[in-house]
Formats: sequence, structure tokens, C-alpha cells
Amino acid sequence: MIPHHEQAVEMAKLADGRAQDAEVKTLAGAIERAQDPEIQTMKSWLKAWGKPESSSSMPGMDHGASHGSGMAGMMSEQDMKDLAAAEGTDFDKKFAQLMIAHHNGAIEMAKVEQKDGKNATAKKLADDVIKNQSAEIDQFNKILARL
Repeated sequence: MIPHHEQAVEMAKLADGRAQDAEVKTLAGAIERAQDPEIQTMKSWLKAWGKPESSSSMPGMDHGASHGSGMAGMMSEQDMKDLAAAEGTDFDKKFAQLMIAHHNGAIEMAKVEQKDGKNATAKKLADDVIKNQSAEIDQFNKILARL
């Protein structure tokens, strides 16, 4: 989930100077504020558990990887380049569409954690991911409907 969240933060940072829609800007900021601390929390768990903290030390977990990375909802390098090149309403639509797919991937991973996880704190974070990102998906769908 760490590389997945890192990519979401990277996507959210692209909204600065590119997004036109006020609600897209607000959601991008909320994603950044929510997922940065979650990344730090998950890294602290890995450290406490004696596991590698960085995605570069986890095989197959390069957050810049394409959909073939094995993590649902991850954007390809081309998706990220296309998003970075977009501006205004074009950016807003691409951002909403890509973030919906990205959030659906995070929800899929969080459901696996809920089902198979053994750590109560990690399962609580999975609950939060499902609740918060489902709500953001609803907001993004409403944005797309009006753009």
C-alpha cells in the first residue's frame, strides 16, 4: 500500500497549477493530507517489524511501475505523463478518472487486509481507507457528471 499511496500523493501534487475546478483542488489537497501520514504510519510499522521501509527494497513494488506492478489501480508511467501534461478542465477530468481507478485499487487491497490481515491496527487503517476513499470516489463521480 505504501507505493500505492505514494503515487496518489504524486498525482495529487500535480493538481497544483493544473486543476481548474475548486472541488478537484480541494480533494487533491485532502488526498495529500490524508495519505502522507498514512505512508509514515505504514513505514513505521515496517521498521518495527524489521521489514524494509522503502519501496525500492521491495521487489516488484516500484511505485512508478505500470499496471503490471501487481497492484490494482496503479497508474502507468504514460498515465502519469498524460496527467502532468493536462491543464484546466482536461486535467480535472483525467485526475478524477484516474483517481477513481486508483482509489478502487486501494479499496481492493484494503479489503484483502480486512479479510486476511492479522494486525488489528493495520486492519483499522484498511477500514479507514475503504471509508474515506469510497467517499472520495463518490465526490469524483459527481465532479465528472458536472464537468
